[in-house]
Amino acid sequence: MKRILVVDNECTWVSQSFVLPYEVEIAHGSLDALRRLRQRAFDVMVTSGRTHIDEDLALFHESRQVRPGLKAIFLAPSATTPEIIAALRAQVFGCLVAPFTVTEVADMIRGAAEAVDWHDGIQVLAARSEWISLRVTCSLITAERLTGFMSAIRGDVSETVRDDLLFAFREVLMNAMEHGAGFDPDKVIDVSAVRTERAIVYYFRDPGQGFDTSAASHPAIASAATDPMAHLEYRAAQGLRPGGFGMLIVRQLVDEVMYSEAGNEVLLIKHIN
Repeated sequence: MKRILVVDNECTWVSQSFVLPYEVEIAHGSLDALRRLRQRAFDVMVTSGRTHIDEDLALFHESRQVRPGLKAIFLAPSATTPEIIAALRAQVFGCLVAPFTVTEVADMIRGAAEAVDWHDGIQVLAARSEWISLRVTCSLITAERLTGFMSAIRGDVSETVRDDLLFAFREVLMNAMEHGAGFDPDKVIDVSAVRTERAIVYYFRDPGQGFDTSAASHPAIASAATDPMAHLEYRAAQGLRPGGFGMLIVRQLVDEVMYSEAGNEVLLIKHIN
């Protein structure tokens, strides 16, 4: 049975969320957490929603000295971009910044407890507050983790704008993993997140050969006005999963979508007032 260590003196959400087949222990602070980690192994450590990321990182680094394979989920009342970058560099599994729900916490714990071969999923190539460049492996768990980190970083915009950006980000990332890399875990996607004074920009580059970027070549876009379901037959013939409307929605959520000539690089641009 998977073991979860929750570091929280006043934990109130465990009883609400854990209809999961895991053994859960509550540690009353960092010292108690380290004591418990020395006594037995845990699969996942969840920090308190009242401690800040710099405190959580200090605990995580000490915990890794005792249990090198430990996965960590940080719950934080707030976060800065440098703190999220530090968490990415430290290979923290995931981070949730308030406000978050019990369901979100439980889902992330489930993902961490069951994850395998995740450790090198997100590599920081270069990072500063306004420009983060990453290399990520092609797997669903990596996509979910990275989307979560991008959510934590985007605390500088309204909730509506953040939700729109995250949907667009995840959709393009999943397209790159599926169509550009065939969900091959040995292949990687390059991703950058850039914040200017007036815009948020996401860049994606997959290892595929690209595609014809004209609208007519995309069945969902080409047929949307006359026959919204026609593209399903095309995707079935190509051996692809049902879908195709995602990029239509993305175009409504961001201000600009730009493709490279080959079609294996994408820019998403959202103008911010």
